[in-house]
Amino acid sequence: MAELKKTPLFDYYQANQVKLVDFGGWAMPMQFSSIIKEHQAVRQSVGMFDCSHMGEILITGPEAETYLNSLVTNDISRMADDDVQYNIICQDDGGAVDDVMVYRFHAEKYWVVCNASNTEKVWQWLKENKKNQHVELENVTQTVGLIAVQGPQAEMVMQTLTTFDLKTLKRHKFSQSLSVGEVADVLVSRTGYTGEDGFELYIPAQETPSVWEQLLKAGTLACGLGSRDTLRLEAGLPLYGHELTETISPIMAGLGFAVKTDKQVAFKGQEALTHQRQAGPVKKIVSFQMLERGIPRQNYLVFSEKGQEIGYVTSGTQSPSLKKGIGMALVDSDQAQIGQQLLIEIRNKKIPAEIIKKPFYKKD
Repeated sequence: MAELKKTPLFDYYQANQVKLVDFGGWAMPMQFSSIIKEHQAVRQSVGMFDCSHMGEILITGPEAETYLNSLVTNDISRMADDDVQYNIICQDDGGAVDDVMVYRFHAEKYWVVCNASNTEKVWQWLKENKKNQHVELENVTQTVGLIAVQGPQAEMVMQTLTTFDLKTLKRHKFSQSLSVGEVADVLVSRTGYTGEDGFELYIPAQETPSVWEQLLKAGTLACGLGSRDTLRLEAGLPLYGHELTETISPIMAGLGFAVKTDKQVAFKGQEALTHQRQAGPVKKIVSFQMLERGIPRQNYLVFSEKGQEIGYVTSGTQSPSLKKGIGMALVDSDQAQIGQQLLIEIRNKKIPAEIIKKPFYKKD
C-alpha cells in the first residue's frame, strides 16, 4: 500500500483499521460498514465521502475567462461570482479529456476540479494549451482535502458546525473562508454527485481529519467508493471512464446541456461536436433496467431483441433503492429509443432489459 497515493485521511484509516483498495493509484476505502448501509444513509439521512483524491487546479490572470472558455464545452462567460458549473474538456475530435467542475471566484480567478485519475492529464492539457495567454496555473491538489457531505439531513448536520446560514447557499453556488467546527478557511459548495442535497467541503489538507471527526461526532456516517457508485448510478450521473471517455463524446453521452456549440469563444472540439449534434451521433449512451433477475456489469454485451450485437454496458449494478438491476450502455443510435427492449448477456445467458428515461431514482 506504501506505493499508493494517500489522502489527508490516510492516518485516520490506518488508526481505525479501515480496509483500503487501489483506486486509480490512490489508497481509498471501498466501504466502512456495508455498501447497502452507507447507500441508505445517504438516501435517508446523511453520509460523507473522502474525495480528497480529486484534483484542484487554480487558474488566475486577466485572460482566465477567455482561456478557460477556449478549452471547455460549457459557457464560462455565463458564470457569476461564486458559481459552480459542470464542464467537459474535449479533444479536437470531440472525445472527452475529462469532465470537471469549474468554480468562479471572480473574472480573473477560477478553480478546476477534475477526476483523480485524470488530474495529471488535465494539468498537462491546460499547460500545453496555455500558449501566450496571460494566465497562471497552479496545481494545488496536494494542499486541499475534500469531503462530500450528502443526504436529506446534510444541511441540518452541517449547520451544527458553522454559523454561516446554509439555507442561503443555493445549488451550484459556493462560499469561501467559512469556519466549520474548529477549522477556519473552508470553501463550501452546494454540490455533490449522489442525487441528494449536500455539500462539498474543500479544506486545508492538514485540517481535513479534524473536520472528518467532527462530522462523525455530529452523526454523519462514513461512506466509501462502493456506495458512491451505486448512488451516482441511481441518479443517472455519468462517470468518466465509463459513460464519457476519449472515444465517447459528451453528445454521445447525452450531456448536450453542457455543450454550448454557439458560444462566442471557439473551443477545442467545437467543430466535431457541432457536426455530431447536427448529424446525430452514431452511438448513444442509454439507461436501462433489467426485466428479469440479473446484475449487469461493465463491458457486458448488449443485443437487440433480434439477437444482433448493438453495444456494451458502461456501468451496471443492483439498485439498493429499486431492488433490481440497472445500468447504462453505449448502443447503436438506431436502437436507442425509450421503451426499446434489449438483451444483456450475463454469464452466457441473454437477460431481457428495457431502455428507460433517467434518473432511475428520484426523490418525491
